[in-house]
Amino acid sequence: MTTIPDLGPVPQRRTVGVDLVRRLIGEQFPRWADLPVRPVAHGGWDNFTFHVGGEMVARLPSAAEYALAVDKEQRWLPVLASRLPLPVPVPLAHGQPGADYPFPWSIHPWLEGEPARPDRIADPVRFAADLAGFLAALQDVEAGGGPRPGKHNWFRGATLRTYEPAAERALTALDGRIDAGLAREIWTTALDARWDGRDVWFHGDVAAGNLLLEHGALAAVIDFGTCGVGDPSCDTAIAWTLLTAEGRRAFRERLSVDDATWARGRGWALWKTLVSAARTGEEAAHALGVLDGIFAEYRTGR
Repeated sequence: MTTIPDLGPVPQRRTVGVDLVRRLIGEQFPRWADLPVRPVAHGGWDNFTFHVGGEMVARLPSAAEYALAVDKEQRWLPVLASRLPLPVPVPLAHGQPGADYPFPWSIHPWLEGEPARPDRIADPVRFAADLAGFLAALQDVEAGGGPRPGKHNWFRGATLRTYEPAAERALTALDGRIDAGLAREIWTTALDARWDGRDVWFHGDVAAGNLLLEHGALAAVIDFGTCGVGDPSCDTAIAWTLLTAEGRRAFRERLSVDDATWARGRGWALWKTLVSAARTGEEAAHALGVLDGIFAEYRTGR
């Protein structure tokens, strides 16, 4: 019988402000103590992020669960960076608990670019192919000794069944608003699609906010907190959540994704989209549009 990991309750986030970051830097990295510190706009959820001067960023986990990724990023990002075709945030310093802050933290270089968005992407097919090339290079890195799925990355790279309770709750909440029968068919197809068991590196959160553009082209990939080695299908969810139909085809061809991996990737996209669609407001409206695209691609194969 398959054992499904317990994801546990939603992490309790703590507040981190500029004064705390200044104290931590002053205590642990005095060479940077005189640099200005200011929050990064739209800094994310898992980490509080702050500009340190003009060329660095401090990343402080917002909860104990997110702090599990710090040592992993310190250990593995330098290894991965040397094998990847685009810049990634290799840590510059490894901060320790202090100044009433209980978790390890990091200082990274600030990578220029704006988060990907459909209206910002100059050439959707080229963008898709470039992203697939990046992921192909990531998958080619030797996986031996790499971090396997676990609490540190919310079991990305493991079985989709980990997320079955969340998917079912969302389907119940969306009853009458979407074609729940079709959604369950897609979900079941994804659950039944077998993985060959060969561990490869994956990013774990290939999402628009973690893909940086310059002049409309993919320029950098950030936030490796959910990376690990295992089933890479979670990284293909972006094919439905951001790419155009033409881009999706280019992405699949460049990455050489087989039918089973594609089905599991569609399942990852479905889970993310159902959970977002079950909320309210602008996020839910956008997710319902993405869901229509998932349904259409499943029906037509395009």
